[in-house]
Amino acid sequence: MKLTIPEHYNPVLSVRQTQEAIKYIRDTFQHEFGKEMNLLRISAPLFVEKRSGLNDDLNGIEEPVHFTMKDIGDERIEVVHSLAKWKRMALKKYGFQLHEGLYTNMNAIRKDEELDNLHSAYVDQWDWEKILTKEERTENVLKQHVRTIFKVIKHMEHEVWYKYPEAVNHLPDKIHFITTQELLDKYPTYTAKERENAITKELGCVFIMKIGDKLSNGEKHDGRAPDYDDWQLNGDILFWYEPLQCALEISSMGIRVDENSLVEQLRKEGKEERLQLPFHRAILEQRLPYTIGGGIGQSRLCMLLLKKAHIGEVQASIWPEDMIEECYKNNIQIL
Repeated sequence: MKLTIPEHYNPVLSVRQTQEAIKYIRDTFQHEFGKEMNLLRISAPLFVEKRSGLNDDLNGIEEPVHFTMKDIGDERIEVVHSLAKWKRMALKKYGFQLHEGLYTNMNAIRKDEELDNLHSAYVDQWDWEKILTKEERTENVLKQHVRTIFKVIKHMEHEVWYKYPEAVNHLPDKIHFITTQELLDKYPTYTAKERENAITKELGCVFIMKIGDKLSNGEKHDGRAPDYDDWQLNGDILFWYEPLQCALEISSMGIRVDENSLVEQLRKEGKEERLQLPFHRAILEQRLPYTIGGGIGQSRLCMLLLKKAHIGEVQASIWPEDMIEECYKNNIQIL
């Protein structure tokens, strides 16, 4: 069990007040986010067919929860890890146009997650996707979208301060950009997680770019599936989180693979057999739009803005009994 207990922790809000604040944050953020990014809210699946190739492989080692259905035969159905690929198909299917996009409330089960203050087996996030031109697949366009998301989060800080001034967490005024290679050059003796913590503590909020490919030391900064984000045009938004003395990832996002980067990244991972799956064929044959997209953690955003010590204070999930007992001893109100 990995559990951090902040010294003299005070949750400030009662459980009921926290529930009210959670609803307010979620309702307000998705409205503002959709408006700023030109996104339409749509419905999304909880599970997909394995043969579709639409599920997110995360780091490639997590096994999805799966089952069969009485009326579908022996076809394996998988609970989604995320909707990274499905959203791109949906933009095409539903007739979205250039610079239009979608967002959805995505719920997932990640049964292999290592549980701690920030990680739960239950995942809730706003998954979003937006259509670009091929020429807009650039670092500048990526940064523009990152700054927009940061602006909406900062706006939410002010909204929460107005309603819950005693509980709000004050955020930095600027987001900084750094690549994984620049991060390694800056902290050559640190592990990847130590590098993230060091740069985020120094700058307050960072977007760490280019995640998935090997660095000059022959290692990856972190794993990324090879068939949705372009590893040269992606990244994570991290905030320094004082209560836990660590970096808190709020969003993973990026410009999606095109027909060339898809083949290159699958080859590097030895996963070329995926090129025969329907989703991958559609990219190769340029039948899907070029897009940018990502996920924004709903519970993590609530946790960040309300200065909570454990993600279990803002979502209902399952935790080890010893973790629950330790939390209650230290005034951490697990739902």
